[in-house]
Amino acid sequence: MTDASLVLVDHHVHGVLRADLDREAIEALLTESSAPPPAGTTAFDSQLGFAVRRWCAPVLGLDPHAPADDYVRRRQQIGAAEAARLLLSGAGVATWLVDTGYQSDDVTTPGELAAISGSPARQVARLESVAERVAHSGPPAARLGADLAAAIQHEAQTAAGFKSIAAYRCGLDFEPTRPRPADVIAAADRWLRAIDAGAPVRLDDPVLIGHGIWAALDTGLPLQLHTGYGDADSRLHAADPALLQDFLAASQHTGAAVMLLHCYPYHRQAGAMVNLFPHAYLDVGEALNHVGARSAAILAEALELTPFHKMLYSSDAFGLPELHYLGAAAFRRDIAAVTAAFVADGAWRKTDATRVAQLIGSDNARRVYRLPTP
Repeated sequence: MTDASLVLVDHHVHGVLRADLDREAIEALLTESSAPPPAGTTAFDSQLGFAVRRWCAPVLGLDPHAPADDYVRRRQQIGAAEAARLLLSGAGVATWLVDTGYQSDDVTTPGELAAISGSPARQVARLESVAERVAHSGPPAARLGADLAAAIQHEAQTAAGFKSIAAYRCGLDFEPTRPRPADVIAAADRWLRAIDAGAPVRLDDPVLIGHGIWAALDTGLPLQLHTGYGDADSRLHAADPALLQDFLAASQHTGAAVMLLHCYPYHRQAGAMVNLFPHAYLDVGEALNHVGARSAAILAEALELTPFHKMLYSSDAFGLPELHYLGAAAFRRDIAAVTAAFVADGAWRKTDATRVAQLIGSDNARRVYRLPTP
């Protein structure tokens, strides 16, 4: 199997920004930091920045390793729409599962992403966003929990799955079992009173987040949980997927899959979790983009304990179509390189390598998300 022939389902991704971007805006999307680089430096001086110059430059008509100035100039010359068309179609992703809960007014919808790339896209509904919409509607505290569960059931009619950013809002050491109704009402009362007093409509209460998580599990659809590396809004020590062990034990008989997203630098801990629990799965998502030339090593480490039917491909790309392209291109290169080394050492057969690449690239996602087989 050649790299380009591997079918991919990107089971966790975001839209691309519609606006034309200046250099500062492009560089801001090459890092999870919310701060600009120090004066006289550039975000292109990173593994991800080098990867853009190496692999994306030829897609836009430049030589590999084009200088950052040339790359930005070429991107602005052709415009955001054409850059998105070239990079998204060039990614060759068969299906996108799109988290619509972040900056949804600024980035393409699943339908727009599908139109640009030429591949179908489905929504992944973000639980905290659903809860915040319910709170905006002004229910009494005694009804908020039921209204949230009903809203989640409504989303389940069209969504491919759900996602929670508990790691950002309260940490992954939340109470592992379903919250009691009285505790949900008390938490709703605190939250709604804070909103009435002028606080932002931002859900960070672990009881209400847990209520939403269990309501999502009740739908039977896959539940994605952010773990590991993220922006400055999260606390990395509270995003270790090992903190989910009690929750995974409590939820393993619900019939819903739990997808551990990203995981890096805790990808080995995540591998242990998915090895233990039959309903748990993982990806190494955005890590492959951000670690650049070291990405094959990270993928190999994630494969140490993870059963091959428990890993999925994702890019977690947001904003820059370069990230959608790099995620797909890097994964195809990396899975080929890692498994070829196993074959060369005599540990695997070549047919095993081909089958594992297919499982991780698309087959596992089609099975877990119940996607149609082409």
